[in-house]
Amino acid sequence: MEVFKRMGQREHEQIVFWNEPRVGYKEIIAIHNTTLGPALGGTRFWNYDTDAEAIEDALRLARGMTYKSALAGLNLGGGKSVIIGDPNTRDREMIFRAHGRAVESLAGRYITAEDVGTSPADMDFVHMETDHVVGLMGKSGDPSPVTAYGVYQAMKAAALHKYGDDSLSGRHVTVQGCGHVGYYLCQDLAEEGARLTVTDIDQEKAERVVKEFGAKTVDPAEIYGIDADIFAPCALGAILNDDTLKVLNVDIVVGGANNQLAEPRHAQEVEDKGILYGPDYLVNAGGLINVYAEIQGWPAKRSLRKAGEIYNTLLRILELGEVEGIPTAEASDRVAEQRMEDVLSLHRTQLGS
Repeated sequence: MEVFKRMGQREHEQIVFWNEPRVGYKEIIAIHNTTLGPALGGTRFWNYDTDAEAIEDALRLARGMTYKSALAGLNLGGGKSVIIGDPNTRDREMIFRAHGRAVESLAGRYITAEDVGTSPADMDFVHMETDHVVGLMGKSGDPSPVTAYGVYQAMKAAALHKYGDDSLSGRHVTVQGCGHVGYYLCQDLAEEGARLTVTDIDQEKAERVVKEFGAKTVDPAEIYGIDADIFAPCALGAILNDDTLKVLNVDIVVGGANNQLAEPRHAQEVEDKGILYGPDYLVNAGGLINVYAEIQGWPAKRSLRKAGEIYNTLLRILELGEVEGIPTAEASDRVAEQRMEDVLSLHRTQLGS
């Protein structure tokens, strides 16, 4: 991999490599863009097959955080950490204290948090070496209710654009994944009177939603072909692909999962099927809003109110896509890039005054 060439393709600012073999710590921190503020992004602990794969994951995820922050109206840039190793290891303190030293070396340009393979307890170890960490135990707490509320508001905005009415009462919603975000989303939908069909590879999670919210359940492979109004992917990535688009039978896709489009071309293919797609990095920004609230010291109600703004942002993107004749994924990129350009222009004005 030609690292500088790869960074230049998406205009990443910085990559940091850190190695402490004595404690088994190998990590990569990628910073994409700090125009809006310090880069924020979680720490992923994963057993990557190659160093190149780890670098690629860090770069991709960091860029996604930049766009997520921009669309959410937060004064944050995008970054990501990946630690290469066994995420199930029990000897964690020294690994994550080493990570804290790596984060501290960036002097506030990057703020980390938990992600796949890490936990609030790990972040407490990071906090022993740096203050540039959020998602600590006893602080902002589980982001799932805020994330789910943002997805719910995005779903209502999509319904308004598609049907002329944002009510979800009586709408048939299929939900893939009944974990934390999926569970709270089902709760919000059930309270409004939506009709739910759900699935999860963990049948106990699906049965909990059936019991508490009156949902129906189907096997995981069946969820794509159900005739419904709205599909909410809240588990796997890359679920909008060549195979699923052949059978998907809904009007709207709005869910909490990351990286729902298997490839960029699938954004146009979703549009060609007449399906309204809510870009995932906008729709699921509630988790980021939740940790930003920790930085700012916001009360929980303010976090929910901020997540509720996803409603109007999605409407703006849907209208732009319609006017310009472009997929919503492209429209959302344009809106995010415009905000960064506007802030950059403001900075230039301040420097020149």
